[in-house]
Amino acid sequence: MSRGFESHTLRTERHRVSEKNRDRRTVARHGQLRSPGAFGQLMRIVGIALAVVLVSGVSVAAAVLYDMTSDYTASSVELEGQRDIPPDIAAFEGGFNLLLVGVDTCEEEYAHLFGKRCEGRLNDSTLNDVNILVHVSDEPRKVTAISFPRDLMVPIPSCTDEDGRTYSAMSSQPLNVAWGYGGLNCVAQTIGQLSGQSVDFAAAVTFGGVIEITDAIGGVEVCVENRLRDSHTGLNMEAGTHTVSGKQALQFLRTRYGVGDGSDLGRIGNQQQYMSSLVRKLVSEDVLTDPPTLFNLARTGLNNVTASSSLTNPILVGQIALVMKDVPFEDIVFVQYPNGSSRAQPGKVVPNYEAADALWAALAENKSIAITHQPTGNDGVVLKDDESSEAGGEEKEPDAVDAENPEESDVVALPETIRGNSVAQKTCSNGSARG
Repeated sequence: MSRGFESHTLRTERHRVSEKNRDRRTVARHGQLRSPGAFGQLMRIVGIALAVVLVSGVSVAAAVLYDMTSDYTASSVELEGQRDIPPDIAAFEGGFNLLLVGVDTCEEEYAHLFGKRCEGRLNDSTLNDVNILVHVSDEPRKVTAISFPRDLMVPIPSCTDEDGRTYSAMSSQPLNVAWGYGGLNCVAQTIGQLSGQSVDFAAAVTFGGVIEITDAIGGVEVCVENRLRDSHTGLNMEAGTHTVSGKQALQFLRTRYGVGDGSDLGRIGNQQQYMSSLVRKLVSEDVLTDPPTLFNLARTGLNNVTASSSLTNPILVGQIALVMKDVPFEDIVFVQYPNGSSRAQPGKVVPNYEAADALWAALAENKSIAITHQPTGNDGVVLKDDESSEAGGEEKEPDAVDAENPEESDVVALPETIRGNSVAQKTCSNGSARG
């Protein structure tokens, strides 16, 4: 195997876009992570939401959904150089990958929510602030969502934009400028080149789309450990449990200065606890057994998502939905692509290729992932280890890694530099009043 397991209506011209005894040691399988844009982690959930909604909604009103998907299909994007897509999801060797992208397009209806972000010259730019590669393994199925920091300095391949302009390859640029050089396809090419993974499917959503998709399911419950205040987004939340929707949901996902150390990396863990909660709600009886909610979610998702052409086959999308829906919560894991500070460009981060190789190798083995990173005061979330697992109601002991014979273990421990958490794990926002 090679490196990395062989190894609504979208507005604005559709900017269209994871020592029990002397020779065994226990490792928590979950941790904490990061994601860039406003809805970093929501993006991944949006993908799962869209898939679950499509498969469930089709059973409710197939003919209506077919009509709704016409525009969705017409605006789809071709991904260059992708491998052949089989008619059955089970035919993928080594699993498959879905790229979820969040773009910060300033849509007229929602621009007032973003203040200076949507004023002046920035109003004309669109950035891929959220970039999440979701890997779905072979049987037994596991889902790992890798968030790539928006300020990650990476090579960007030659790309052609929607106006036919071709841009030369660049050796080092912030990841979030890739959209401007060629939209969804360019982001997919950039992530594929960096990770060594095949991007089989891709989807993008805007800020407004995030608001509408969240509202469609009646909001998402989040936990705040300490008071969370951020004057940049206008968010002010007391410690406790809250159900957020609409503007507040977007503020929660966008907050950077209100959590952890105020960094963009700290924001990811906060967004991922939101996404974990969203996943739990999407597969709950409140959604799956409520046809009106399913139908509304399907319609909203289709109206707000720009997808790759490979993601427009309703049968294939339905298969993806079923696969994701049946994965145990403990095997749905969010991780942050490993990185380190850039000496040449303060404020930016650079890839940690050695740790990344360990991640790709772990996924190739298709074993359960153990997150060894322990959150600190700088992280966006705190872990609630006293909470029982959401995946069945019973508290589960940590998975064990055989220290002397790791190759015989069912669990792969990732390097401590890789932050992460699973949907089964309870996390709360590490709020900061200094924001």
